[in-house]
Amino acid sequence: MDYSLFVYEVLRPLWWLIPVAFLIGLVKSPWFKGLCGEAFVKVIAKFRLPAETYRPIHNVTLPTPDGSTQIDHIFVSRFGIFVVETKNMKGWIFGDEHQAQWTQKIYRKSFRFQNPLRQNYKHVKALENALDVPSAVIHSIVVFTGSAKLKTKMPKNVTCGGGYVNYIKSFQEVVLSEAQVQEAFTKIQTGRLAPTRETHREHVARLKTRSDPNAQRKCPKCGSCMVLRTSKRGKNAGNQFWGCSGYPQCRVEQDVSW
Repeated sequence: MDYSLFVYEVLRPLWWLIPVAFLIGLVKSPWFKGLCGEAFVKVIAKFRLPAETYRPIHNVTLPTPDGSTQIDHIFVSRFGIFVVETKNMKGWIFGDEHQAQWTQKIYRKSFRFQNPLRQNYKHVKALENALDVPSAVIHSIVVFTGSAKLKTKMPKNVTCGGGYVNYIKSFQEVVLSEAQVQEAFTKIQTGRLAPTRETHREHVARLKTRSDPNAQRKCPKCGSCMVLRTSKRGKNAGNQFWGCSGYPQCRVEQDVSW
């Protein structure tokens, strides 16, 4: 008896399980969840933030001295420039703006993740270096999409769902001229890396390198080597951090979890 033929005949009616399993895995992947979260922000902005007033730029990868940084959304307006980081998550979210790590709790399971405000800080700094505008006009915003619920008091720039639109619209003072808005928009568009798969792959590879505690880091501001140091005083005494080797001329510091 040909057992291979027998197995084939038994399994042939179940061939459809392969693409179904693939689709389930894709839907549950962090990449797909991130894509859905970014799409949600885009759709809300399309209907609630007039494009002629708030000029949108999505999925922006900017070069930095230590590689690159990827920004989910930027809205350029006369009321300021808004840098939006999207987190598509579920469960309860606990955190403080000064903590390096926040906590996601799903039933009895807890997961730690990087403080998204710190993550977006690097995006804001990269944009500051790319534009000729006062740093005070660039604003950081974090948006949780999905079914996430914030269970601790958060600053106003940490929002859920479409709440980020209300935060953006709360800025009513004109701080940039139309010429400055156009100049900033053009600089971002011309200074960004091409939004291709290759750019994304290279960016992810750099992120993995930076996450290696033994890998050499470069200062995102001046390009000098970062060195691992230990705080000697204050509330962080005894904690390690990355500091620029160009100190005191350059005072950039990074948490070891960055």
